[in-house]
Amino acid sequence: MLTGLLGGSFNPAHGGHRRITRFTIDALGLDEAWWLVSPGNPLKPKAGMAPLSARLRSAYAQAKRAPIIPTAIESELRTRYTVDTLRELQNRYKSRQFVWLMGSDNLAQFHRWKDWRTIARTMPIAVIARPGYTRDAMTSPAMAWFRRYTVSVPAFRKLGRNGLGRAPALVLLHFDPDHRSATAIRRNESDWADQYGNTRVLRDRLTHQLIKSGQIKDLDA
Repeated sequence: MLTGLLGGSFNPAHGGHRRITRFTIDALGLDEAWWLVSPGNPLKPKAGMAPLSARLRSAYAQAKRAPIIPTAIESELRTRYTVDTLRELQNRYKSRQFVWLMGSDNLAQFHRWKDWRTIARTMPIAVIARPGYTRDAMTSPAMAWFRRYTVSVPAFRKLGRNGLGRAPALVLLHFDPDHRSATAIRRNESDWADQYGNTRVLRDRLTHQLIKSGQIKDLDA
């Protein structure tokens, strides 16, 4: 299975997440994508972060009838940084080939991520253009390092399932801009999480572990 990994807070998940994921699946010929709903992003403030259960429920709502599996597996793995999460996923799911998916806003600050070069050597990376971030992404320290490893979409697809195990490899994806954002949703609907405050037991669809209602990981734990 060729699987894309899109990490984020999903605070909340929205139609823009779904749209770019489906475009990426089609563009790269992926079998499916996993949304890694982070218990807590070290680069984002805890203030305004909805409980994990609400964010995961919002991701389930957006992933309906799509080859997308939202999961809070990082909560089970107890990993805080992407480099550790990716290593654990490769160890656990040895029969899968993974591609890390991220927006160009993340490429712009990728050099701030813990062991970012190790991430680059762990699996291929697909960068999805986001409005307003192209210049910062293309002139970032990480892109300067990645430039020699950049491949076209057709070349990326031709690598095949075995070839996709080779890294570093970076592919840049450009779709019609989608201006939807979680920040705008929170600004316009500050109580958005209330609609996902269901007290029913929530089970992770990938790990089958129970997610407690209201659970949110302490970033300093």
